Amino acid sequence: MKTKVITISVQEDVEERFRKLAGATYGRHKGYLGKAVTEAMIEWEKKKKTTDVNARALEMLRKGFKMGKLLTKNRSEWHER
Repeated sequence: MKTKVITISVQEDVEERFRKLAGATYGRHKGYLGKAVTEAMIEWEKKKKTTDVNARALEMLRKGFKMGKLLTKNRSEWHER
């Protein structure tokens, strides 16, 4: 898989905690930060997509659905035997 170099700025305390956790998870060898950042980015993307989908679904529920033309006139027509 092809990789790309990025430069970012993060809060110092966040960076320290992230490095400790990444080192404990992947071991402190070459590439451990890249693996941890990649995993974090993928998880963030999944969470963001899920949140966006849920928000759109809730908005649809608030607006209501157009179900089309009413096919029955009363409840008894639903339960004819």
